Amino acid sequence: MLVLLGLVWGLNWPAVKVSLSGVSPWTLRTIGLGAAACTVFLLALVRRRSLLIPAGRDRFHVITTGILNIAMFNILLTFAQLGAATSRVAIITYSMPLWATLIARLALGERIDVMRGAGLLLGASGLAILIAPLLHGGLPSGILYALAAALTWATGTVYTKWARIAAEPLAIAAWQLLIGATVALAGLLSFEGIPHLGHLQTPVILALGYHIFFGMALGYILWFEIIVRLPAGVAALGTLLVPVVGVSGAILLLGEHPSISDIAGFALVFCAAICVLLPAGMLRRRRSS
Repeated sequence: MLVLLGLVWGLNWPAVKVSLSGVSPWTLRTIGLGAAACTVFLLALVRRRSLLIPAGRDRFHVITTGILNIAMFNILLTFAQLGAATSRVAIITYSMPLWATLIARLALGERIDVMRGAGLLLGASGLAILIAPLLHGGLPSGILYALAAALTWATGTVYTKWARIAAEPLAIAAWQLLIGATVALAGLLSFEGIPHLGHLQTPVILALGYHIFFGMALGYILWFEIIVRLPAGVAALGTLLVPVVGVSGAILLLGEHPSISDIAGFALVFCAAICVLLPAGMLRRRRSS
């Protein structure tokens, strides 16, 4: 399932790029997040899991994390793909574990050990190599959106850990996705109005269908099955297959040609993410044994 998830979410990157050639970012995210929310709510009902979020602080925390983890992350990421190559956006987005490590150090006082320190150094080097050739004339807006998406995802992840919401994980995810879909719908109605989808070409229809039914619906079903069966650290490491497939898909399906600096930056950021995520996974396995 972890390999299948890597393929499904990885191929969603080029699917989103193709979809954006025919639909707006707000339309894409409204439809995609709405489909994901319905899927997770249905999964919770089938499993007979409680969808209740306790009143008070927990509901505030769910709203906050829904805006950070789902709404802002997905919307920023969509605009990033409009302004930069999909392969570059994927690489920069998966620098998230590095930002989460730094934010957790500042906000939660978590210790940065040798492995995480090495990961931060590798990640900083990778981003520098990736971004340096683009500095002439200022960074493209897509790169800035991708960095903002990674920071938003990292902030939401640390905030979720700090908040300790007293509810079922499936319920938290369902409500977060619904909040994300609501924010996207509000943006759609505010900036564009009701979309007209009758003029879409076949490639856009196929890509949009893949995004809705595989990238979002099936992807989230797989993810929640995985986190039930595997330690969180192992599951997190497994998601590193996603940017590999995403970059490969951008090359094969979109015809993108990453430069030497893109490839070197990707390799360093990928190794950095492993350094940051691996200690937590190893520690959990030791405890479980």
